[in-house]
Amino acid sequence: MGVEKLSEEDRDNWLKALPGWSLCRDGDAIARSFEFKDFNEAFGFMTRVALLADKQDHHPEWSNVYNRVEITLTTHDADGLSHRDTRLAKAIDKLV
Repeated sequence: MGVEKLSEEDRDNWLKALPGWSLCRDGDAIARSFEFKDFNEAFGFMTRVALLADKQDHHPEWSNVYNRVEITLTTHDADGLSHRDTRLAKAIDKLV
């Protein structure tokens, strides 16, 4: 059984429950920027996210420049946004 893409209604409802995250890629992904005190704090956050993501077998697209971390979540198996993304976004939000 494959992973299902969220309906537009589900996607919009989840977005309301995920403050700070915004739609991108024509609604097929969500993204959020995080800013930290310095590189060490940003990298520590990325390490914690990596451990969470690996446990969920769902890995973010991300970048880091000094104290900023940009994260994009999408489910390639669903060709868009799925519950995997919303679960990981909620878990990431608990880290900050």
